[in-house]
Amino acid sequence: MVNRPKKVLILSASAGTGHLRAAAAIESVCRATPGIGEVVNVDALAFTNKLFRDFYSKLYLTLVQDAPTLLGWWYDKSDEPWKTDKMRLLLDRLNTRPLVRLIAQLQPDITVCTHFMPAEIISHLITQKTIRAKLSIVVTDYDFHAMWLSRAFHRYFVALDETKAYLTMLGLPADRVTVSGIPVDPTFGPSLDPLALRKRLGLAVDCPVVLVSAGALGVNPAEQVVKSLRQLNRKTQVVVICGKNPDAKALVEQEVARTDAGEVDFRVQGYVENMSEWMAAADLLISKPGGMTSAEAMVCHLPMAIYDPIPGQEERNSDQLLENGVAIKCNEIMTLGYKVGGLLSDPERLKRMRVSAQRMGRPKAAETVVRTLLAESDPVPVEVNNDQQEEMAEQVRKR
Repeated sequence: MVNRPKKVLILSASAGTGHLRAAAAIESVCRATPGIGEVVNVDALAFTNKLFRDFYSKLYLTLVQDAPTLLGWWYDKSDEPWKTDKMRLLLDRLNTRPLVRLIAQLQPDITVCTHFMPAEIISHLITQKTIRAKLSIVVTDYDFHAMWLSRAFHRYFVALDETKAYLTMLGLPADRVTVSGIPVDPTFGPSLDPLALRKRLGLAVDCPVVLVSAGALGVNPAEQVVKSLRQLNRKTQVVVICGKNPDAKALVEQEVARTDAGEVDFRVQGYVENMSEWMAAADLLISKPGGMTSAEAMVCHLPMAIYDPIPGQEERNSDQLLENGVAIKCNEIMTLGYKVGGLLSDPERLKRMRVSAQRMGRPKAAETVVRTLLAESDPVPVEVNNDQQEEMAEQVRKR
């Protein structure tokens, strides 16, 4: 009997860009993998009403920019298993009926969720016997938050062995948790030639390259970073990627043009499609520690200088990067140039950080996800009953 090709549904949510990029990486591998037929990649928020979409996407960005302390407070407050589960599931079910219809219509064999919102919907449909699809959940940060917990699932994919240990200590079966890393686009990786890339990108091959990322949406204070980097007292090339924010790019360009840059050669870019090349050509990345950006950097063996992490998940990502020796952290942007200058003047330390980044990087994460899903033979989901949920919550309350 010939096995028919598997139908794969990938679900993400446009709350930030990391979830979408992880989904795109998995889609790319799926389309190149024998044994997989139809592949559908959907932003779950596109199948909800405008009010709900704004709640998930615009509210998050507003809090990041205007009330990060409140965001961090909520992140920590809600990090108890099942604490907000019923309320969120009710809200999701009321606002995602078109999404539910799409899933029921497609009847996929495999669903892969890179955001917890669609995972909740799939989990509910599985427990209601509405679909028979396998549910796999890909966590897109280095740490694990309780909102990623699902009442029914087939497999979790996580970034670190520590994350798997945490889930098994909560009570999830170890054989249903795979340490894959965070899936990144296949264009990222160490196979690119840094010197050849520098020539192609118009960079000098004999001068350090510092890459500054304002994020895909351009909401990070890159102009303040530029101002601080003027302190560098050695010849340095600084490339500032401003993302999809022309106002941010204009502010950076104004800062660059304001005074003599001294030893620093600044180059300002908007949104770029070849971020993998810029990372491969760089010696150091200055960025907030988002899960996806950090994963891409680690795959490129690129050390990081972290500043101003968003309270909550980025602070936890920061802890992991610092613990693994792949990053330095600057608590005040004003002294960022001083700290970066010290690091660039210590090539041995920078080399050790690059080796640590290589050790932490998972260039084959997307392939691991897809290969594991195709090899999965057990169609029975793990279902977490009410007693188990209470045990999990009690463990966390006692910490």
